[in-house]
Parts: sequence; structure tokens; C-alpha cells
Amino acid sequence: MPFTRRDFMAAGAGVAASAALGLTPRTANAQLTLGDITLDVVSDGSLTLPGGFIFDPMPKDALAPILEKYNLSADVLTPPCNVTLMRSGGRVILFDVGSGPDFTPNAGEIVTSLDALGVTPEDITDVVFTHAHPDHLWGLLDDFDDPLFPQASYMIGKAEWDYWMNPNTVDEIGEARVSFAVGAQRRLAAIEDAITFFKDGEEIIPGVAARATLGHTPGHMSFEVRSGSNAVMILGDCIGNHHVAFEQPAWISGSDQDGEAAAKTRVALMDQLAAEKTQIIGFHLVGDGTGYVEKSATGYTFVPGA
Repeated sequence: MPFTRRDFMAAGAGVAASAALGLTPRTANAQLTLGDITLDVVSDGSLTLPGGFIFDPMPKDALAPILEKYNLSADVLTPPCNVTLMRSGGRVILFDVGSGPDFTPNAGEIVTSLDALGVTPEDITDVVFTHAHPDHLWGLLDDFDDPLFPQASYMIGKAEWDYWMNPNTVDEIGEARVSFAVGAQRRLAAIEDAITFFKDGEEIIPGVAARATLGHTPGHMSFEVRSGSNAVMILGDCIGNHHVAFEQPAWISGSDQDGEAAAKTRVALMDQLAAEKTQIIGFHLVGDGTGYVEKSATGYTFVPGA
């Protein structure tokens, strides 16, 4: 069953009603330090997704006990949106920019969350994109379609840029994601003169290396932030939730554009992260998104906490 932006909006209606009553989602905030690098995890709100957006390709009998274990609905999921802010050497860097006001009603809180840290949009010197899905990109422009972060330079993986800016993508992406492609092209075109590209393995900022984690999108990137022997991996959506992605990383998820490639990426990355005990920040992982990957008897477990 394909899902359109209308499905997301309908699923979010209940959350929007709660917000109108003052029951707004908690603003997540965690802070990690690696030498002279400070990482703050701030909230862009949350999404409200049809459960089938993730679960439809999965074996229902095997899925049921996982849903019960994590007290999840098969019909509606409400993952957080955790944006990473990095401060180092006078630079103020955002990894992704959230949804803005046009994707789903319970997201688009990034400016408020930054303000709580005393950071304004004008303070941002660099924006680095994991990928160009709406909840990571659509917060790029303000209400006048001007860049919300006017002093920033922008960086994105070359393969990801090429995919979304290809005029054929709108026709080839599938009906359910046409609005994703149209929205990405409009926003990326607005910063075309201020963007630079990188490839897998490159150090894009001192202490930050790009890591290709393909499958969720064709050019999806994660980022290893390192100081000496300490490292944090900013995952984006290559590990997209704290439940089935960990319990059964080899299962194909409906949220991934190339399910087989994404599953292969997840399995390999889980092995590495668990073996190396690398701290992670996941855009949609529960709570503030920080924690570790731990090997379990049957798969993996997300261990939350900084």
C-alpha cells in the first residue's frame, strides 16, 4: 500500500488537535562533547506515520511479537525528529534542517529548539545533509522561500544531489513520493550557488568524515564525528527506528527507497557499531536519539542515553 503526503497529514491530525490544546511534544535535548567539539541534539518535533509505511513489506506473524514488545501500534507511529547541532572552531553546523511548516503539523520546531540554546538561524555557518527527504530538507526555506539560514554554506553527497536534481526522478520515484521529489528540487535549486559536494570517506569538516550508508535514499550519508579515540556516528535514517530496525535489521522496510540495499547497509553498520561500541545519534530513534547498539541473542538492541 503506497502512502502519500495526504496520508501523513491525515495521520497527524490528532497530534495537531493535541497541540491546539497545549499538549505539544517535548523538545528533546542532549549534549555530547568530544574534545573541543560540542554536539547538541535538538528537536524538530515529531512525525505521525501510517504504520504500514514501515511495516507493510514485513512478515506479519513475526512482526506481531515485536510490536507487542515495544508497545507499538501497527497503524500509527510517532517517531521523534532529532537534529544534530555541532559547534567546533568557531563553526556552528547543522546536520539536516527538519521539516519546516509544510510537511506534517507536529514537526517544524527547529528554530524554537535552537533558540533554547541561544542559537539563531543567522548563527549557522554550515548545513550538512544526510539526504533530501522532506523531514530532513524542507525546513531549508522560510515563509518567503528564502534560505532560513542566510549565512550558511551547504554540503550534500554528490550522488544524493544528482538523484534529486535529475528531472527524471519525479517520473521514476513512484506516485507516493512524487511530492518528495518536487519539494526537493525546489529547495535544492534555491541553494545551488552555495552548495558543495562530497563523497564517501571524505573529511568534510575537521573531525567529520562522510560515510556512505545507501539504500534509504540513493545517496544517503552518515557522519562520523571523531576526536582522538572517541567517536559519534550521526546516522540520519540508515537506522530508522529503535524497534524492527534493531530486532530484524535484514528485513526490508517500506520507508526505504531501495529496501534490499538499505537492509544490507543496516546489517553491516549494526555489526560495526556494536563491535566498536560507537555512540550514535539517530534522527528518528526514541527519546533524544542518542545511545549505543548492543548485540543481542537474536539481533540487536538500542541502548538509549548519552
